[in-house]
Amino acid sequence: MSYFDNLRTFVRIYELGSMSAAARDQRISPAVTSARISQLESHLGVRLFQRTTRSLAPTEQGTIFYGGACAVLEAVEVAEAGVGDATENPRGTLHIAAPLGVGRRLIAPHVPEFAKDFPLIDVRLRMSDRKIDLTAEGLDIAFFLGRPEDSNLRIRKIADCERVLCAAPSYIAEHGHPQSGTDIDRGQHNCLNLRFPGATEFQWELSTSDGPRKFDVQGRFECDDSDVLTDWALQGAGIALRPVFEIADYIAAGALVVVAANTPPLPVQMACLYTHRRHQDPKARLFMEFMIERMEGAVKG
Repeated sequence: MSYFDNLRTFVRIYELGSMSAAARDQRISPAVTSARISQLESHLGVRLFQRTTRSLAPTEQGTIFYGGACAVLEAVEVAEAGVGDATENPRGTLHIAAPLGVGRRLIAPHVPEFAKDFPLIDVRLRMSDRKIDLTAEGLDIAFFLGRPEDSNLRIRKIADCERVLCAAPSYIAEHGHPQSGTDIDRGQHNCLNLRFPGATEFQWELSTSDGPRKFDVQGRFECDDSDVLTDWALQGAGIALRPVFEIADYIAAGALVVVAANTPPLPVQMACLYTHRRHQDPKARLFMEFMIERMEGAVKG
């Protein structure tokens, strides 16, 4: 086995805190993962992890070795990126994250086209509406909607995405057509809410004549998949707050109707996050520029 493969596996085990999670992340079997760590420990003559049937924790030597291993891998990445930049033929694997709606509609459809243009670059796309940790999860680029919390990361703004409150005609026929956030705030409507572990926002921020205002909303249904909220809205289950680019076709077809139009939601920023080092990698820059060009047209169009 390659010593660099052993290092990469060790780093991902250290960061994820689990051999099985690292095996899935590296797309190898648990047996190979264990063998790589055993080889490293034999080569170094120390134990890197304390392992039991239920837990895994780095030893003091493992913690020391982690810093050095990261430096070695980073140096190799920089060298490989420099070669790719010089030859105009970048290669390697990109790890990308995106919210479900953005990933499904704006990124995934263009990945095959990108792969044709750059056949030596592999793309690993992870989609989730939960908040992600760019560094801990070994990601090159993370697309997102909203406000990032980590000020140490670099941000490339793509567009301001218009959002609306919407409901199915069947819901409006049964519960009425709210004209503003105040109508919704009275608890007379079922609001479909996006919730995920670690979520801190439990309000809808709407534009009013007095400026932005946060409304406490009530709802019987919650989900951590934004597309499920759209499906529920289509079934007449309640009112959803959705980006226009995700539901424009449903509105055009009359399957969803804009409600509370007097107090629309504030636009949400679409952007991508990356570290300074990642932006020096030509394959990361290429992917970012390639996707942003296509995303801007889809969101603004």
